[in-house]
Amino acid sequence: MKKLLLVLIVLCMFGCKKYVVSFEQPTNSKLDNVKLEILLDKEKVQEINLKAASGIPGYETVELPISEEGKHLLQIKAKDTTFSYDIKYPEEQYIRVVSHLKANGKLHVGILKRQYNF
Repeated sequence: MKKLLLVLIVLCMFGCKKYVVSFEQPTNSKLDNVKLEILLDKEKVQEINLKAASGIPGYETVELPISEEGKHLLQIKAKDTTFSYDIKYPEEQYIRVVSHLKANGKLHVGILKRQYNF
């Protein structure tokens, strides 16, 4: 029984590798219902709709799969602009995506990458 438990723990540690991506919900009401498309290696994996918060921003978390080499191209399409970021596992396992409006009214999407959870 102990051997089976040990095997399950080892399989989970090596088989459950994922990027954890948190999308910050904006406090700017002009960004309410803006759709973001998430692409991993140029393949669409998910869509996120931003929901404006009235005070403290909330987060929507998504887990993205990892390939054998652990290097990927993360792209985020917002309106008519695509933002591209190179990410590496495990150095950049936890990613936070932040959207905001610039002074000229254009949308900007930035990311923070870390090895450990925020």
